[in-house]
Amino acid sequence: MAASRLPSNNESETMTRKIIATAAAPAAIGTYSQAVQVGDTVYMSGQIGLDPATMTLVDGIDAQIVRVFDNLKAVAEAAGATLNDAVKLNIYLTDLANFAKVNETMAKYFAQPYPARAAVGVKELPRGALVEADAVLVLG
Repeated sequence: MAASRLPSNNESETMTRKIIATAAAPAAIGTYSQAVQVGDTVYMSGQIGLDPATMTLVDGIDAQIVRVFDNLKAVAEAAGATLNDAVKLNIYLTDLANFAKVNETMAKYFAQPYPARAAVGVKELPRGALVEADAVLVLG
């Protein structure tokens, strides 16, 4: 985990930006970090259904939904958190008919009260994925 300093509105104050990374989730496939922590907030990058060991997409929507949440869980754990620390979740689906499947699987990974969430239908996702999700966590 690398740390850097971010300027604030007050020149005498700075916030530390810490990069969160784990081999238990897929390595970044672009110019981004798996997550970035600033203060008590962790901004998690989008995860698709890539198996972190092989970096290949798992087959089918059901397996991809599970893999997405497993990947998010791994990054959350690397930040010293759990998915129950999520305050905001964004889900992207190439077919909104799979929305109920996401709800069913999500209930296995999150406890009530659930985080705020958006679900968005998109034309396509990286590597031909069927689902992607990102999250914002607040620690403490």
